[in-house]
Amino acid sequence: MLLATLAHVSQEVAATSARSRKIALLAELFRAAGPADVPVVIPWLAGRLPQGRIGVGWHSLKDPVPAADEATLTIHEADEAVTALAAVAGPGSQAERRRLVQALLGAATGEEQRFLIALLSGEVRQGALDAVAGEALAQATEAPPAAVRRAVMLAGSLQSVAERLLADGPGALEEFRLTVGRPVLPMLARTAAGVAEAVERLGPCAVEEKLDGIRVQVHREGDAVRVYTRTLDDITDRLPEVTAAALALDGDRFILDGEVIALDADGRPRPFQEVAGRVGSRTDVRAAAVALPLSPVFFDVLAADGEELLDLSYAERRTTLDRLVPAPMRVRRVVVPGRDDAGEDSAPDTAEAVEFLRVTLERGHEGVVIKALDTPYSAGRRGAGWVKVKPVHTLDLVVLAAEWGHGRRTGRLSNLHLGARRPDGSFVMLGKTFKGLTDAMLEWQTARLRELAVDDDGFTVRVRPELVVEIAYDGLQRSSRYPAGVTLRFARVLRHREDKPASEADTLETVLGAHGPSGA
Repeated sequence: MLLATLAHVSQEVAATSARSRKIALLAELFRAAGPADVPVVIPWLAGRLPQGRIGVGWHSLKDPVPAADEATLTIHEADEAVTALAAVAGPGSQAERRRLVQALLGAATGEEQRFLIALLSGEVRQGALDAVAGEALAQATEAPPAAVRRAVMLAGSLQSVAERLLADGPGALEEFRLTVGRPVLPMLARTAAGVAEAVERLGPCAVEEKLDGIRVQVHREGDAVRVYTRTLDDITDRLPEVTAAALALDGDRFILDGEVIALDADGRPRPFQEVAGRVGSRTDVRAAAVALPLSPVFFDVLAADGEELLDLSYAERRTTLDRLVPAPMRVRRVVVPGRDDAGEDSAPDTAEAVEFLRVTLERGHEGVVIKALDTPYSAGRRGAGWVKVKPVHTLDLVVLAAEWGHGRRTGRLSNLHLGARRPDGSFVMLGKTFKGLTDAMLEWQTARLRELAVDDDGFTVRVRPELVVEIAYDGLQRSSRYPAGVTLRFARVLRHREDKPASEADTLETVLGAHGPSGA
């Protein structure tokens, strides 16, 4: 397949907000693609490079390269060029990457160049999400959409399902079953503003602690244990304590869903960043486990004793979990009934749920997850039966700079550099975000920031620190990249504060004080 086909479809998908139109465009693309194209086409549509980080920054992309007159570059040729970029290392690597980038762009037409630049810079944001691509794949192969969704759920990969479907047709879907040792994408939770709202929406439910750790899926078959992350990476060798915990359980064939966290001497959770650093470390694992031991906490079971449990209710799965896993390794929870003893409809008692959230926050955890008792396990999806509630922190910060967008945001200033006030009236950068911005907000802030611009290097526009934005964020984490030593976690823009001067933006002292003496 020519790269031009993918680039054109990507542009059209970015230009439409209609889900049905996105599905139709992607279905047409899949019909044109072959099984061998899928491992590249699907991740590229989502803006992901199969090679991971390739070390290409904006300096390698900013110089214009004459475009090819005719589209001749294939998907595989472009992918091979990216693979070559990823392999560059050592002295002179920056110059070599720039040479390879220019050679790739020189073989591409103008439309292909725009797509490649967005892809290499991480700016492909066209809404071609896996759920939409899954629907398109079903349409392209005339397979039942529900069967495709389940196959993707059990395979943990849209790509592997697409390859088999395009090669062998709908009959290939029967091959995808839940198997111990093969991870599946975890079920995710939707968001609610408050506990009472979520409990009233779900009816009979359980309210569980929401732990700020690393999601893990633990598979055991006999004496063999494998541990996978939320993104299905195998991290077994990095977590010997989780392997030991799984081997200590009575069952010998199961799949458990949970998190690993670290606790201090008082039993309170240590910062997420410490846990992430420990899980990410591959060197001297034994010493790391002694320095920062991790504790697995399980909240669901997908299979036990060779039986698949995905379609059972949460209440039934929890009964199995309670039998299999001892209480210290199970997440804390309270059950909130939705009917009285006579079976008559009654308003759920939200007071206990609200109190459980209060105690959970006091214990140092980040919130609660509320789960309907009758919900099955919807792997890889944000099921309606799971809802998370956690306090939302907000700040009024000042825009220090903004980056030009790509893809759908081409020509608009998107990624905002955010700063808090110092005591001397200057500003210290706390992070960046492009999330939460609607098209209307993008248009307005682009015009406004152009008025405030003091420098534009073609990538970043530095501005006078006058525009205040209200930011929602989940907390702080330590960071050596920013001068304050901390950065915002999951920041998103709520609104532009035209009514507020920069002199009234939040101070660094306020930011750090809201999260304790450590600032994280």
